[in-house]
Amino acid sequence: MSDSTADPTAPRLAETVAEVEDALLSRWPETRLEPSLDRIRAFVEMLGDPQASYPVIHLTGTNGKTSTSRMIDTLLRALDLRTGRFTSPHVERMAERISVDGEPLGDEAFVRAFNDVAPYTHLVDASEDHPLSFFETVVGLAYAAFADAPVDVAVVEVGMGGTWDATNVADGQVAVVLPIAVDHERYLGGTPAAIAVEKVGIIKPGAVVVLAQQEPDVAAVVLERAAEVDARVVREGLDFGVIARVAAVGGQVISLQGLRGRYDEIFLPLYGAHQAQNAAVALAAVEAFFGGDEPLDDELVRAAFAEVTSPARLEIVRRSPTIVLDAAHNPHGAAASAAAIEDSFTFSPLIGVIGVMDDKDAEGLLAALEPHLAHVICTQNSSDRAKPAEELAAIAREIFDEDRVTVEPRLEDAIHAAATMAEAGEAFGSPLGSGAVLVTGSVVTAGEARTLLRRPRDRS
Repeated sequence: MSDSTADPTAPRLAETVAEVEDALLSRWPETRLEPSLDRIRAFVEMLGDPQASYPVIHLTGTNGKTSTSRMIDTLLRALDLRTGRFTSPHVERMAERISVDGEPLGDEAFVRAFNDVAPYTHLVDASEDHPLSFFETVVGLAYAAFADAPVDVAVVEVGMGGTWDATNVADGQVAVVLPIAVDHERYLGGTPAAIAVEKVGIIKPGAVVVLAQQEPDVAAVVLERAAEVDARVVREGLDFGVIARVAAVGGQVISLQGLRGRYDEIFLPLYGAHQAQNAAVALAAVEAFFGGDEPLDDELVRAAFAEVTSPARLEIVRRSPTIVLDAAHNPHGAAASAAAIEDSFTFSPLIGVIGVMDDKDAEGLLAALEPHLAHVICTQNSSDRAKPAEELAAIAREIFDEDRVTVEPRLEDAIHAAATMAEAGEAFGSPLGSGAVLVTGSVVTAGEARTLLRRPRDRS
């Protein structure tokens, strides 16, 4: 029997993950921004300000946020704290954005968390000039889920920027500022220093700022903001950092100087100098969160870092030939990934499968990868924001030789073609069996490739 007193304007509760995703995707997309915290503030107030019920470690920067947040999360759990982690965008499943105790919300928990907040979304929509966006709704959902768990600490990655990012209704006890470069220039500015002005908005009064190595003009912006709000700054290269690193099978072995002591012989199952630097930042963030003067337990730190994973960050998902997925989507990220590949592998030839978003610096990304790729196959992911493969190829031909560029609009076809080229190493003057494929250019491209490549192979 239906309830005749029910509010006809209230959203229908979801029964499946697909219904949750449809409801969220019907809202303003993440790329449509209106600089205001009014809607998200109204939303979390209706939810009882869940973000104020636990301490927060807040991360911003251009690249490295997700990997660093995963390291922080792992270290905190090793110290017997219950964690919530919010990251974006997701690689394969929307629910990946919200993790409790290191695990993404399962289907039932995701649906339940959405239904808990859904009745309030239409109230905000009706009271504000613009409706809640997709990102604002997911942020509110995450904050409420963390309070419901409840968690001891939340590790929160901004979606874009800082000051006007929906996550910024939380006041981070620790503000982590990872390297800032040019990305999202349409929204944030055309220089690293201009972008930094937006990103330092996450630094709140009395916080500890964990500052990764930056260009001098960027560091100046961060230090000025910290002085304004009486926040304490600890800096990579001065207060903490990487002492030594050597590539190893399955990752690298690093020694870190933390805020409280030195930690040696740490195995990190991720590749590249940039991940070692992320590890140093993560360690400093956890030390800053706990405060005090005593170092963390060496064995605990080693055990925690040995467990770290970061999907689609130079992730090997298949062998024969080796296929590596990487979510790099701007020149800064592509350069770091290329350096890591040179540092950790001896692939020859390395075939690139690249699909980028239309608003990204495709030319800069391709230029960063060109010295490292024997051939590039231009493709596109399923997003309506994807740059068409032919348009990407036109840019690639200006950077690569004409005969080093192929177009395969379907991602699955592109990966298959690249694997065939990699296996035929002698065609590139390389020994048989040493070739590999790098799928990169976008988180969406890497995520869709991950779904394709990790599904069970067809059996005949």
